[in-house]
Amino acid sequence: MITRVAFAIAAALALPAAIAAEPATQANHDVTVLHCARLVDPVAGKLLGETTLVIEGNRVKEIKAGAVDPKPYQDAATAAGGRFNFQNLADATCMPGLIDSHTHLSLETSPTEYSDQFRWNVADYAVRSTVYAHRTLLAGFTAVRNVGDGSNETIALRNAINAGIVPGPRIFTAGKPIGTTGGHADASNGYRSDLAGDPGPKDGIINSVDDAHKAVRQHYKDGVDLIKIMPSGGVLDEGSSADNAQMTLEEIKAVVTAAHDYGFTVAAHAHGAEGIRRAVLAGVDSIEHGTFMNDEDMKLMKEHGTWYVPTIIAGKYVQEMAAKPGYYPPQVASKAMQVGPIIQATAGKAYKAGVKIAFGTDAAVYPHGQNAKEFEYMVQAGMPPMFVLQAATTHAAELLHKQNELGQIAVGRYADVIAVPGNPLDDITLMQKVSFVMKNGVVYKLDGKAVL
Repeated sequence: MITRVAFAIAAALALPAAIAAEPATQANHDVTVLHCARLVDPVAGKLLGETTLVIEGNRVKEIKAGAVDPKPYQDAATAAGGRFNFQNLADATCMPGLIDSHTHLSLETSPTEYSDQFRWNVADYAVRSTVYAHRTLLAGFTAVRNVGDGSNETIALRNAINAGIVPGPRIFTAGKPIGTTGGHADASNGYRSDLAGDPGPKDGIINSVDDAHKAVRQHYKDGVDLIKIMPSGGVLDEGSSADNAQMTLEEIKAVVTAAHDYGFTVAAHAHGAEGIRRAVLAGVDSIEHGTFMNDEDMKLMKEHGTWYVPTIIAGKYVQEMAAKPGYYPPQVASKAMQVGPIIQATAGKAYKAGVKIAFGTDAAVYPHGQNAKEFEYMVQAGMPPMFVLQAATTHAAELLHKQNELGQIAVGRYADVIAVPGNPLDDITLMQKVSFVMKNGVVYKLDGKAVL
């Protein structure tokens, strides 16, 4: 939904000294014992009772029913030269670290967004991205798909987080989105002619099958993790349509063919029914937003096994902001008022139709850190609480093709664990009150406060 700002080259390694360095992982002999009042098992779709998790280094070593005596683990860690940490998460529900399948970590909504792009350098966006990444992690999201930036600055952000330079979630980034001239991916859309230029495949703008192959290959060279395309109009660009088809079937097929050759999945921003139809037929892995999805689209998505990432919070937020005079340009406000009232009902209908759903929010369209509001909106749309937790864990991990690493708490898996007070299956709004965050065996939030 968001494609603003023509950034320059990503310089995200110019990072603020005020942000503490992130430990890349716990040392192999460090041990943490977590006592959880309850544990969400998204694989089984069950809420387990009192459970103890034993973390060694950055991996889960043991999962034991009930409370266990931490002393033997402390003695073993000390004997091996490691550190020991015990956390009694009384009355808290533990679960796997959450995954947001649709974020934009180098951007954030603002009434000055459309003019900031002419004053800010890429370093301004890159530095801000470190703050947005930290907020996202503290909200309980230990992994994200970043499905669009301006100049590959989230590749640099991903690398900085992986190197332990700044705190943030695991990032799987698409870099620049791919679309057509004047479409939702064209960052120069709405510029006056002497500034607009003629962006090409290196900028993610294609107008032929050959361009599509070149753009994907450039993305591979740049070091992305997946591909994002824009086969329909969008809300926040300065074009006139939110839902018109903007890529031909042949162009989308070419992107998908090239992307799959390189081992990439393809996420397709698509509000309009025709854009969704073309994207699904072309073999994309996921449809993002899907506001005007019709019955034919849902049937095709089920047949092709295509994932759906609803981003309800984004639709609701743009509708709210569109009612504020001057927040958006007039044509953007008009599209926001068109999309906002529809997107939640579409998500509910898709769930009832049996379409595969992964959690995603379009973070940046609303302020970063509020991602968990999406859970509430999904439940309001008719999805059960356990289902929406699965959407942000096992489903999202499968969409990432990381189901053997992320999305569940299991022996040998990464120690990505969060906790909320109380039982979120009784009150899904508790997901907005994350009290504990561990990523890769390192604690970032404890008792509701950041510790890293």
